[in-house]
Amino acid sequence: MTTATVGSVTGTYSIDPTHSQIGFGARHAMVTKVRGLFTDFVGTGYFNAENPAESNLQVTIQAKSVNTNNADRDAHLRSNDFFDMEQFPEIKFVSTSFSKADADTYTVTGDLTIKGVSKSITFDLDYTGTAVDPWGNTRVGFEGKTTVNRKDWGINFNAALEAGGVLVGEKITLEFEISAVRSGDAA
Repeated sequence: MTTATVGSVTGTYSIDPTHSQIGFGARHAMVTKVRGLFTDFVGTGYFNAENPAESNLQVTIQAKSVNTNNADRDAHLRSNDFFDMEQFPEIKFVSTSFSKADADTYTVTGDLTIKGVSKSITFDLDYTGTAVDPWGNTRVGFEGKTTVNRKDWGINFNAALEAGGVLVGEKITLEFEISAVRSGDAA
């Protein structure tokens, strides 16, 4: 692989789902975190390295693709108690602004829609590099995470624990590891 300079990566990209991950973590029974991911998603965007404000990102996740490595828990997450995937099969994110936070970090703000409710979230994406793969594709990588309150999207299910506390924490950590491939447009 060869490494391209940041200035040469401006262009339109599609997320490569086979080399990317969109995941989450939630406190369970007040003592541990349960982690999961979504296995079916698409995303496109325009990345402008010289003028980040011109950048944009759109991601669509199929709610039914939630996977926590536990079939019963996954079925519960797909139900009305959580994602209500029958009525709301997609989770969407559409950016509204991009800015450069420092040499390798971009701050992204956008609308996250879950269960038909849209809320603005902001998170940092760390630029992890650019490479030309063996097939001549320019790839760009980003990683990031943010914490949201699931109740902001109407995901209110919980159960009280006998010793105090609740079964599922309100704060959810969203985690992104993205490899995106530039389409035919030139920088």
